[in-house]
Amino acid sequence: MQKILLAQATAGMILARDVVTAEGRVLCGKGTELSDSLLSRLGRMEITALTVKGHPVVESGEKSLEEEIVAIKHRFSKVTNIPPLKYIEQRLINKLVASREQLSNKTTAATPNKAISQGSEADSQ
Repeated sequence: MQKILLAQATAGMILARDVVTAEGRVLCGKGTELSDSLLSRLGRMEITALTVKGHPVVESGEKSLEEEIVAIKHRFSKVTNIPPLKYIEQRLINKLVASREQLSNKTTAATPNKAISQGSEADSQ
């Protein structure tokens, strides 16, 4: 999940947390698919940030999966003949790939709820 500014949000993103007013009133429930009209409405209600599923907004300085793998391999490049360290290198790469796939799958497998929930209790976290 990623917290983003409302200005960064686009139609089709899925909320990972409820959108709540300063008074605690739920405007949109977790799992709601954002639409252009909903984003406009949230803007008029002075909502400035949302938490969405996955990691849809790339921020400056972030590395791609390939760049992360190259960095790990570079860190372990001097230990080519030490099997326990090579094992750790491969485990790190496997975990990184699995975590990126898991984030990707959560974003695409989410079941959207297009209704706006008002007056319900916020999810406890």
